[in-house]
Amino acid sequence: GSTYSSKVFRVTFLTLAASLTVPLLGVTVLLDCPIDPQPISLKEPPLLTGVLEPNIKLRKAERLWENQLVGPESIANIGDVLFTGTADGKIIKIEDGEIQTIARIGHGPCGTREDEPTCGRPLGIRVGPNNTLFVADAYYGLYEVNPGTGETKMLVSTKTLVEGQKLSFVNDLTVTRDGRKIYFTDSSSKWQRRDYLFLVMEGTDDGRHLLEYDTVTKEVKVLMVGLRFPNGVQLSPAEDFVLVQETTMARIRRYYVSGLMKGGADMFVENMPGLPDNIRLSSSGGYWVAMSAVRPNPGFSLLDFLSEKPWIKRMIFKLLSQETVTKFVPKYSLVVELSETGSYRRSFHDPNGVTVAYVSEAHEHNGYLYLGSFRSPFICRLNLQHV
Repeated sequence: GSTYSSKVFRVTFLTLAASLTVPLLGVTVLLDCPIDPQPISLKEPPLLTGVLEPNIKLRKAERLWENQLVGPESIANIGDVLFTGTADGKIIKIEDGEIQTIARIGHGPCGTREDEPTCGRPLGIRVGPNNTLFVADAYYGLYEVNPGTGETKMLVSTKTLVEGQKLSFVNDLTVTRDGRKIYFTDSSSKWQRRDYLFLVMEGTDDGRHLLEYDTVTKEVKVLMVGLRFPNGVQLSPAEDFVLVQETTMARIRRYYVSGLMKGGADMFVENMPGLPDNIRLSSSGGYWVAMSAVRPNPGFSLLDFLSEKPWIKRMIFKLLSQETVTKFVPKYSLVVELSETGSYRRSFHDPNGVTVAYVSEAHEHNGYLYLGSFRSPFICRLNLQHV
């Protein structure tokens, strides 16, 4: 009797499974997929040992101005006054603990995915030589902002054709000390910032990577193409090269802007333990790199698992929204300090993102590391003497 009933159970189960799978496959075949994913070859992630050994040092950070800011992505300072750009399109000044909106590049309403292109999204922010701010807005382009008056001046519009193409996702920028040249990234020629997950998952190399704007001649030059999600940029202390984070490939490229190697490019750091977002100078002559997601090893890295399986990515995005998929990405915060040659000096972790979540930038000022976030409603501050 028991073998008969188990046979019946098995047949019933298989029939039920088949009856569910066949329509699901049918639906999946018929559904449109918003992305056309390419297979990517990533090396096995580096082991989290030695200076990369997991710790909870980021949990020593304090949250500042909680629920008073929306996604403060990038941070700059003039003296002790901080500046940031937020997800509701504002450029904000924080002086003596007081928050003040100094400028807006776009206009409201803000808050939904649909609003973003008109609202604007200030991402990279830097201080120029005359204490003016340079801002990269994902949708509008490069701007100069007077922090005293809030006056904004467009330098490069996303509507302007650069070598026959519009800019689609202006991301970060770095400025020479004399303020003459601005190096900036356009992360994709297809996707906008609100679809950054499509950009990561598609894995295409349509980023126009590195561009140079000359503030005197007003010329824009394309220096590098064919990158997979070019993101944060940083000039070296000697201003002889620019480092560019290639997020999807978990690596940093180097482009030489002066000297014997001018116009050449090479790899600065390969196969990083996470997906690098912004990069900023550290006081020791190296660089702070914030990771927007981590590739755990030992452990399971979703990104690495999916990298060579475009068909699974297609299935996922036929059935789920970007918002839903984001929920499957582990909330693990990681900031690493690199030496001037690209070796790892130290790493600060917050597994599960308990205190610090969705870290996008680590900006060092006066013995503290200010941590920007593309999604959190606060800035975190870590005392470097205490870690």
